Amino acid sequence: MRRALLVLLAPLLMAQAKPVLVPDVSQRAIEIAYSFTGAELLLFGAILYPAGGAPDRSTAPADIVVVIKGPTESVQVREKEKVAGIWVNADRMRYRSAPSFYAIASSRPIRQLVDERTRAIYELGVDSLQLSPASSAPPEVQAQFDHGLVDLRRRGGLYYEAQGAVEITDGVLYRARLNIPARVPVGRFTAETFLIKDGRVLAAAVRTIDIRKSGFERFVASSADRHSVAYGLVAVALSVLFGWGAGALWRRF
Repeated sequence: MRRALLVLLAPLLMAQAKPVLVPDVSQRAIEIAYSFTGAELLLFGAILYPAGGAPDRSTAPADIVVVIKGPTESVQVREKEKVAGIWVNADRMRYRSAPSFYAIASSRPIRQLVDERTRAIYELGVDSLQLSPASSAPPEVQAQFDHGLVDLRRRGGLYYEAQGAVEITDGVLYRARLNIPARVPVGRFTAETFLIKDGRVLAAAVRTIDIRKSGFERFVASSADRHSVAYGLVAVALSVLFGWGAGALWRRF
């Protein structure tokens, strides 16, 4: 009876023997005003080992990977083609969901920490993002558009990797700094932290970050969303008014 009980409790005891992550972020909310030029997020935390113990110094140290993701969105990627000296839209592909923002920081290069399969499961790395195309294009065409989407967002500062940006102190405390660009979209972001050792993810934890507009920008965005017809009419009226005013000044001077 005792032996059977030990067999049943073994998985639970093994689960409890794993370390636990206690993460946090320097800002749980970021306000975007007209003067917003970007922000720097500090992600920090601690690794709690079983029974309050210390990390095993006889084995390779554990690594930390931090991933910040923006809300997913539907996006369409168009391929440009030069025809008779003019750039025109050629093929296109629509994605049902793609992260609007993606940043990853790690204590060492990702490819040194986990294999390709694990990277794909946890989406560790820009090249491991699981995009969702809405069409059944051939694999080579899909790969071409995937690369195009990632490249566009890399150049816009919305996708990037910071290898070696995570600092670990005494195998217990960690911290990383990641930049949020001025062009960041609004919405609820997630900050995921992974503890990795010997090619395996031992623990994971998530914190949320809200990025929202403030001041006049928030009023404009809210008006466009809640009162779209009135917003459109006001925008047209202001355009006509400013156009008429500019014409009147031109005729006068």
